[in-house]
Amino acid sequence: MIITGLLIYGKSAISIFFMGKLGKNELAGGSLSIGIANITGYSVISGLSTGMESISSQACGAKQWPLMGQTLQRTIVILTLVCIPISLFWLNFEPILLVCGQEPVISSIASTYLAFSLPDLFFQSFINPLKIYLRTQNITFPLMLSAAFALALHAPINYILVYHFNLGIQGIAVAVAVTDLNLLLTLVLYLCFSGICRKSWQGWSLECFDEWIPILGLAIPSCISVCLEWWWYELMIVFSGLLADAAEAVATMGIIIQATALVYIFPSSMSLAVSTRVGNELGANQPIKAKTSSMIALSCAIFMSIIAMLFMTTMRNSWGQIFTDDAAILSLTAMSMPVVGLCELGNFPQTTGCGVLRGSARPTLGANINLGSFYGVGLPIAVFMGFAMNMGLLGLWLGLVAAQAVCAGAMVVALLRTDWIVQAGRARELTGMAILLDEESESKNQGLVSDYQLC
Repeated sequence: MIITGLLIYGKSAISIFFMGKLGKNELAGGSLSIGIANITGYSVISGLSTGMESISSQACGAKQWPLMGQTLQRTIVILTLVCIPISLFWLNFEPILLVCGQEPVISSIASTYLAFSLPDLFFQSFINPLKIYLRTQNITFPLMLSAAFALALHAPINYILVYHFNLGIQGIAVAVAVTDLNLLLTLVLYLCFSGICRKSWQGWSLECFDEWIPILGLAIPSCISVCLEWWWYELMIVFSGLLADAAEAVATMGIIIQATALVYIFPSSMSLAVSTRVGNELGANQPIKAKTSSMIALSCAIFMSIIAMLFMTTMRNSWGQIFTDDAAILSLTAMSMPVVGLCELGNFPQTTGCGVLRGSARPTLGANINLGSFYGVGLPIAVFMGFAMNMGLLGLWLGLVAAQAVCAGAMVVALLRTDWIVQAGRARELTGMAILLDEESESKNQGLVSDYQLC
């Protein structure tokens, strides 16, 4: 999963690289549009798709194979329907940016990028569920293979569209969509010809339009939890556009977000792994193993957070040079990177804790923790230090430091207070095993009564 994450990250890094080569305004507008796309689209799709994670992982542990295929189909249908209003919103976003005080040139570039990113939104409504479907069965090789193939073509596609066809920022957006289409097609072809999911896939059926309530009951709080954290990072890009040096601040934020996105691959992969492990063990009625997996993952996350902080601090003077040679942007980047490193001390255990909560079907708890930490603590501090105290970009990041510290502490307390036997019982109910066990018990009792009457 780490390798797959690094390959997918490469796509974003290459896109930002080509934006930087087009100019300061294109880099600022592209960074802003990516932030908006994440806030209003990709975070929603990603968050809703995680609603199937608890059901799929626990169903795999309980060997309820038909439930896995049905959950995949229902999730794809739900996400595709959600893409329709999001698309309409993206097509009419430029006036909103202007009302919010963004510069006209940057707003125009951002709006153009969003319009050409619409196909990618629909591709993601298939890619995200397929990734969860495979990972919860401990099948990760096709994910890595498809990501590697798509990334190998991404830079050439960007070069052809941007320089050969002179499409500029539109070409970069189209290149992202084409790359994700390649990823999706490779993944689907692999599944069709490998036959690795014969047990869990019985083909499409009209049942995908039924029984949405259990999925939505997990998907909506999962979406809220993911969005609350994801929106915070992207809202910082929007806030940076309101600072005095808007173009430099937004461009710097986009570059730093690339650094955090690179580092985030490691806790995210740990989160995905522990979610699958905890879900599988709870589905198999192994609460002690689920607890062990969560504690090991949390320990690894704390260790990796220290390494991440050292990486951010060490790269403060050289990271920005990868994307631009603008002196003002490089100075802002060097000043902010050590503070961003402090954020990772809380980000790693917090992200891993979210994975444990997803695997144990408790997304509502994660949403409540994220809401209180990021918006009850972090947002007021960021606004006060960034604008009231005139600390600018640095003040925004200090608000995130406070949010991550509170969030990580709350996650650790939640994990330590978990009753894993109770969670195993909830897993049996979620996958239908409790009903099957009751029916089996009733059948045995009826058999004993019949034997008694026969005697």
